[in-house]
Amino acid sequence: MHEKIFTLKVKICIHGTGVNGTSAMAERRIYVMREVVMNKKTNLLQLEEHFYQLADVKEPNVFHNLFPYDEIPKIAFNDRIVPHNMPENIWITDTTFRDGQQSRAPYTTEQIVTIYDYLHRLGGPKGLIRQSEFFLYSKKDRDAVYKCLERGYEFPEVTSWIRASKKDFQLVKDIGLKETGILVSCSDYHIFYKLKMTRREAMEHYLSVVRECMETGVRPRCHLEDITRSDIYGFVIPFCLELMKLMEEYQIPVKIRVCDTMGYGVNFPGAVIPRSIPGIIYGLMVHAGVPSELIEFHGHNDFYKAVNNSTTAWLYGACGVNCSLFGIGERTGNTPLEAMVFEYAQLRGTLDGMDTTVITELAEYYEKEIGYKVPSRTPFVGKNFNVTRAGIHADGMLKNEEIYNIFDTEKFLNRPALVSVSNTSGVAGIAYWINAYYKLPKEAQVDKNSDLVLALKAWVDREYEEGRVTVLTDEELVAKIESVCEELHITLQQKAVD
Repeated sequence: MHEKIFTLKVKICIHGTGVNGTSAMAERRIYVMREVVMNKKTNLLQLEEHFYQLADVKEPNVFHNLFPYDEIPKIAFNDRIVPHNMPENIWITDTTFRDGQQSRAPYTTEQIVTIYDYLHRLGGPKGLIRQSEFFLYSKKDRDAVYKCLERGYEFPEVTSWIRASKKDFQLVKDIGLKETGILVSCSDYHIFYKLKMTRREAMEHYLSVVRECMETGVRPRCHLEDITRSDIYGFVIPFCLELMKLMEEYQIPVKIRVCDTMGYGVNFPGAVIPRSIPGIIYGLMVHAGVPSELIEFHGHNDFYKAVNNSTTAWLYGACGVNCSLFGIGERTGNTPLEAMVFEYAQLRGTLDGMDTTVITELAEYYEKEIGYKVPSRTPFVGKNFNVTRAGIHADGMLKNEEIYNIFDTEKFLNRPALVSVSNTSGVAGIAYWINAYYKLPKEAQVDKNSDLVLALKAWVDREYEEGRVTVLTDEELVAKIESVCEELHITLQQKAVD
């Protein structure tokens, strides 16, 4: 990307300590060579950035100016704008069997294998769901890993997640996985308060585990936990620089997962780090030299920003975003995988072979086989995500479905747009419901002035006049329609198949 042109000599000032411990400032005429390089993306000369060394502070920096615990966290700005830098290739990775299992009853081995099969189909022939990570601590989880490996799929690749301990790493070696995630807590909240270490001690510990991982040829993926409350240039960048040195030494890629563990990340241009997702991605790429293909973002939804932050990570240079099905994960959950499938399509203008009908199959499997009820208004998968109640909306859909449906949901999700029947549906809503439920061909569809629709409307009005407050069920509507059709000697050409 960069072509070296010439060098520039710079005078630097060094702060030191004088006699008897007094503060002193000594100016040394030390000349260092900072490269001036040509950026082939912008075709502009740019000065090589500073190198960042570990700031091994004695007291933790927990950014209480941004995160006062007794107030709502603050979003501050310095208007330093970094450029968009979307990679040529972007993809999705999955944490359904890891973070997704931390907030619910564990999946059975059979359920894990079935969901893994679904993920393989969803990712399509290009394997856009690139990896899926697993716990290894229980026999059940290890059995699931073995069974998924037996499938022989190239994608999603089976990977693991471990704590930064040599004991945990033994599990990875025993199974023979090619890559593992390693928990690397990087904020002072975790380093000082949880680990009871200094930054240098934490860094040395993490590097020793990563080195051991690489000694056996396993690819490490460093999960930078709580990065949005960390000292980016005092710890994260120096640590990642050391990781890049290890990568060069062993010729094994080291992935960096940007973990917005508490959901503090923001995507606003000009926001300050450590909350700025664009700023973090830029720092990793430009100052730590981490290539795009080795950066992935892992978001949480505590402030409703998981999807936006994940998309932002793509836009600013991360190739991967890490997600869980239906956003199931710690506290408010992770970035929903199905959401990023559609974000991908919107950014790229194509699904690139991903089979989105699998999303509906997964939602049905979760409800029927796992017993997990997806909230009804969840985008793409909730029971009511493309159902309208308002009569004026139903009238519009009766005239042209495109008016009130986000896209052809029947084509992409096997979910035709529907209306529910209530006191606000009107004759248009009832007509639309009949045509959709019974899948009537165009030439046999009823309109809002038909005798059948008018009779049903009169019945619906009576129901609510007599005090009903709930939406009419499909079963109630079918029973009434059959009764009215018999009275009016009407036969609907085609009925729905259960």
